[in-house]
Amino acid sequence: MKTCARLLIALFASAAVSAGVQAQPLEGTLKKIKDSGAITLGHRDASIPLSYYDDKQQPVGYAVDLCLKIVDAIKAELKMPKIDVKYQLVTSANRIPLMANGTIDLECGSTTNNLERQQQVWFTITHFVTANKFVSKRSAKLARLEDLKGKTVVSTAGTTNIKQLTQLNAAKNLGISIISANGHPEAFQMVESGCAAAFVMDDILLYGLVANSKNPKDFTISQEALSVEPYGIMLRKDDAAFKKVVDAAMVAHYKSPEAAKLYAKWFQQPIPPRGINLNVPMSAQLKKVMANPTSSGDPKDYQ
Repeated sequence: MKTCARLLIALFASAAVSAGVQAQPLEGTLKKIKDSGAITLGHRDASIPLSYYDDKQQPVGYAVDLCLKIVDAIKAELKMPKIDVKYQLVTSANRIPLMANGTIDLECGSTTNNLERQQQVWFTITHFVTANKFVSKRSAKLARLEDLKGKTVVSTAGTTNIKQLTQLNAAKNLGISIISANGHPEAFQMVESGCAAAFVMDDILLYGLVANSKNPKDFTISQEALSVEPYGIMLRKDDAAFKKVVDAAMVAHYKSPEAAKLYAKWFQQPIPPRGINLNVPMSAQLKKVMANPTSSGDPKDYQ
């Protein structure tokens, strides 16, 4: 009888603990989604193949698909059969403010996760690793950073790329005239038109712009990498409960066969709107992340 009594006491204690955990009120983004029945995904218009508009002006891309998988995980966590998915176009310049002020809940794009940005926002598990390079006309024969000395070079406003270019320009006394563009297509157009000698940006985005240009063979992308750039889906800072759900969704995806399939869909198969295949194999850095998921903002962790 004493044994039975002890078992009953243990069961009641366990039930009390469980009830206490379940009774914890929702906070932050999870509460916002539960109360509103909706989630707002920030997306880009031309970050091919991660986040961009297709020919129907619908947001598509590798990062967008990942965000939709995260939404499914949130549905399960909140026991909601349906969550209304809303989309909000963001730019390099306004994406962090729109996250901080609550306009968007996840940013599904091509945003570099670094230690400086982590002071303002948080990131989930890295979903792509790229490098800061530059594109130029093949006829110009520009291969290295030093070849840009004294030339006009463009990059996109609000990016880590333009900041790094400015720092390198000063440190190496290159005398580069740096122009800030409002978006990636505008920056690439400046190289196409001859207004700029080169466009400094993440290599995967340059591959997409070149592949979709009128004459892809006219352009070349530098082999020299100025930096390593890990991409992360952005979320609000200090929202530990939400990050836990989002990170778990990413880890579960990486452990499933779907991870390789989704990568191939966007990087190794024809993609909308023009059916162009970027043919970019998965890098050793991304394979490392999939095997050992991390949301580190330290470039050294990706080398």
